Amino acid sequence: MEVLMWVSHAERPLHIDELCHALGVEEGSIDLNIRNVPAVEALIACCMGLVTVEKSSSTIQLVHYSLQEYLSHNSDFLMPHSMIAEVCLTYLNFRHIRVLSPTLRSVPPTAPFVEHASCYWGIHAGRGNTESGRIHALKLLDGYDKHISSKILLLRGMPPWYQPFDWEGAPREFTGIHGALYFGCVEITAALLETNKWDVQAADFNGNTAIAWAARRGHEGVVNVLLEQIKVNPHPADNEYGRTPLLRAAKSGHKGVVKMLLLEQNDVNPDRTDKWNRTPLARAAKSEYEGVVRMLLKEDDVSTDQADK
Repeated sequence: MEVLMWVSHAERPLHIDELCHALGVEEGSIDLNIRNVPAVEALIACCMGLVTVEKSSSTIQLVHYSLQEYLSHNSDFLMPHSMIAEVCLTYLNFRHIRVLSPTLRSVPPTAPFVEHASCYWGIHAGRGNTESGRIHALKLLDGYDKHISSKILLLRGMPPWYQPFDWEGAPREFTGIHGALYFGCVEITAALLETNKWDVQAADFNGNTAIAWAARRGHEGVVNVLLEQIKVNPHPADNEYGRTPLLRAAKSGHKGVVKMLLLEQNDVNPDRTDKWNRTPLARAAKSEYEGVVRMLLKEDDVSTDQADK
């Protein structure tokens, strides 16, 4: 049942050794007991023909797409996303993972589940979270800029020209608050803010604040949480491109975030340009985000003929 849960609810196909390590994680453990990691043969046998290993990629898959349809619409699993999030977070908090240097070029073969856990724990936590999961998340995010999972997240989730380090380096100033906003986890963001440990106006390597990360990713829930904070400035521009959260949201077509920043903030300049003199309207029009364009055109001080550089 655990195998079927993982295969049917994971964000991408799992490599067989990734799944084996995930299944070896015990709740409440502080490190991986390798004796708990099942053998591939046992894993396949216990599923009685319902899963197969795709030879070319060594990923484990359901035997037929109709089984995926069945498992997606007939939930035989209790809170699968919160369970997956807890396993990912427990794994990333293991002692042998926390000692890995964030300057490594790649994850060692002894920790095959690190990449998947780093890139997807927040997605699952956003779909289902528990008190235990929040505790694990806060532990990971404390010192996040020195944890290898922050580097992996940025390597896999950001284009090469935007990565905040060279191969030998570690992420600079990408802290726990930025990580939580990257994933858009409302409950975890609220828990972080309650600790008063992080400056919500702190900028990362390129001058992006927490609200800038939430805006570029289109996370309306956490944008709303941040806008309720008196200390949050919703309009800072980054250092590299001079883009405000509004411009980033418009550029990515996140209509809900644009509405929050534009209509619910009295001091926003909807025509503020980036370093190429491009406005939010120009960025939205370039990408053909009609809903965002229509919203911006309703503003009296939006220019329709602003030339860029």
